[in-house]
Amino acid sequence: MTDKHPLTSPKAIQTIRSVGIIGAGTMGRGIAMSFLNAGFLVQLIDMSQETLAQAESDIRKTTERLVSKGKIATEEAEKRLNNLQIQTEYDSLSSADLVIEAVYENLELKQQIFRTLDEVTHDTALLASNTSYLDIDAIAAVTRRPEQVLGLHFFSPAHIMRLLEIVRGTQTAPEVIETARQLALQLKKVGVVAGNCHGFIGNRMLEPYVFEARRLLLEGALPQQVDHALEDFGMAMGPFRMYDVVGIDLEWRARQMASQQPDAGSDEALNVRLDDRLCELGRFGQKSGQGYYHYEAGDRTAIHDPAVDALVLEISRDAGFERHPIPDQTIVERCILALINEGAKILQEGIAQSSADIDTVYLNGYGFAQELGGPMQYADRQGLEWVLDRLQQFQEMHGPRWKPADLIKTLLASGHAFADYPPHSNEQPHSD
Repeated sequence: MTDKHPLTSPKAIQTIRSVGIIGAGTMGRGIAMSFLNAGFLVQLIDMSQETLAQAESDIRKTTERLVSKGKIATEEAEKRLNNLQIQTEYDSLSSADLVIEAVYENLELKQQIFRTLDEVTHDTALLASNTSYLDIDAIAAVTRRPEQVLGLHFFSPAHIMRLLEIVRGTQTAPEVIETARQLALQLKKVGVVAGNCHGFIGNRMLEPYVFEARRLLLEGALPQQVDHALEDFGMAMGPFRMYDVVGIDLEWRARQMASQQPDAGSDEALNVRLDDRLCELGRFGQKSGQGYYHYEAGDRTAIHDPAVDALVLEISRDAGFERHPIPDQTIVERCILALINEGAKILQEGIAQSSADIDTVYLNGYGFAQELGGPMQYADRQGLEWVLDRLQQFQEMHGPRWKPADLIKTLLASGHAFADYPPHSNEQPHSD
């Protein structure tokens, strides 16, 4: 941590009027629209004039589209657009009450930006990162105001998706977190507070879920089967359709930039071999017209592509897997139980304040079936005895990644459910 002292210690919930956003890419411009739609003054900062011009054009077109659909009046559209300023210089942020960094996932770059923001913003300004995975404490450590640094993880497209993960660092002041909660309400978003760990709540749980989906391809399934099984279960979108929408290349590029690469024969490297091959072929998803599926020009319908099936078979066999038929029920159980088990670890570690918060994240950010109530409520309904039994079976079949979270055993032994944790009295369960 830094040995500097914070510039100020926030004592009360702050009023946010002016917001600066660093990075005018897809995420930055979506965040900008979220604030403009809620009546805030917004400064959008990017070093590229071309990117800024494209961002301004996109924001204008989106706003004008709302007028054409009768969702807002012309006067309201003009007000929103007049509240937007585009800049290339950080010095213009001297009056901002909140600055949100929304550049790509590189810790050194984010730290460099926060050092600059620490110098150019006023003493009581809050500094936030839109990072999806990175350590908020490591970002806060380069500033003189770690109490005023937090994560504000928006979900793409940011002006449409309702979820906002509010990430508290070790030194983030409670008043800053409460300010962020109130800000989420102003933005008409669902704010969920998360502790600081790799991936926070949503993306940390997504990793084992996607790991199982990818591993099932190596063992005998195909992308369309995995997606259909999980969509029939109730997910809004299967994992491979999801990656086509988000862009397969985002994780691929992040892996290329990483200082350390996984060993070629490791589970991690085997699991992303198909993604890597697709990206090497220029199949990045919907934006390139091809990914796990094929897309016709101007149409987002995912069309089955036998060429991808052939690639799955080739990679699977080259990696030494003996393929076998996998029932849809097995696909669902392995992916959903991976979510539940990681959720139990997150709950036990205090990264999430309650199982309801975990469910809120998955209902509002990841397309979990509303009627099932979220992964943790689903687990409670199924019964933790069944959850533990299936996890132990998978551990015997597939190895230590399936070791059940200690909290599951603790709750089961005391006759409680995820909804009962954390305890509120001495009679309720506790876990070390």
